[in-house]
Amino acid sequence: MRIPYFHVNAFTDRVFGGNPAGVCLLESWPEDILLQRIAAENNLPETAFVAPGGGNVALRWFSPLLEIDLCGHATLAAAFILDATGNTPGGQLHFATRSGILTVSKRNDLFIMDFPARPATPAPLPETLVRGLGAVPGAVYKARDYLCVFDSEDQVAALTPDFSALAELDCLGVIATAAGREVDFVSRFFAPRAGIPEDPVTGSSHCTLIPYWAERTGRDRFSARQISPRGGVLHCAHHGARVHIGGKAVVYHSATLTL
Repeated sequence: MRIPYFHVNAFTDRVFGGNPAGVCLLESWPEDILLQRIAAENNLPETAFVAPGGGNVALRWFSPLLEIDLCGHATLAAAFILDATGNTPGGQLHFATRSGILTVSKRNDLFIMDFPARPATPAPLPETLVRGLGAVPGAVYKARDYLCVFDSEDQVAALTPDFSALAELDCLGVIATAAGREVDFVSRFFAPRAGIPEDPVTGSSHCTLIPYWAERTGRDRFSARQISPRGGVLHCAHHGARVHIGGKAVVYHSATLTL
């Protein structure tokens, strides 16, 4: 079996920034155990598996440890590769995923993803979360992930998590956020249970961040930056039950997997 493979950095316009994702273009679907082994071997935050074709394009995402229910940066990476290989008739893609049909549109060099909103609700503050973050947030909410709101960008940047403690929480990951100095808001995302101690740039966390900041500010459009060591920029919009998340991408390398 030979699989075209691309290493793409998403939410950036430079090869050493953003969030790296593997993109595998499949002619047919192998067994899930092989998909998981490929993702583990790639050892990237996520590997996207795509079966190009007419209509809705099947898309799945795997971290090094497990299959993910929703992944923004790997969706962006997959759309970028399908566009580069001539698989985007009409300039728009419709992906069939575990989170429903996800549409990605191209606007100049920006890829705009239409994702489901995942608004969080107020939640108690577990002692494990405080121990894991090494800091007490000003407010705590929960959707798929814990959303921890801090008073300043500096507090979010200064977090030095205990990942073993965060892995004990009953959630996929933990979002830390605050208002930004040069952008509307900043964030970081920690998901040790998925084999990703700190994710460089996380599209799916913005399904929760965008509704939070929309309610807090009364606005519906935002510039955002994930302030991980690699960093990345996201263009965000709130549309009620949906959110739009936009970003750029670049290819780092391409290869063929021979299995």
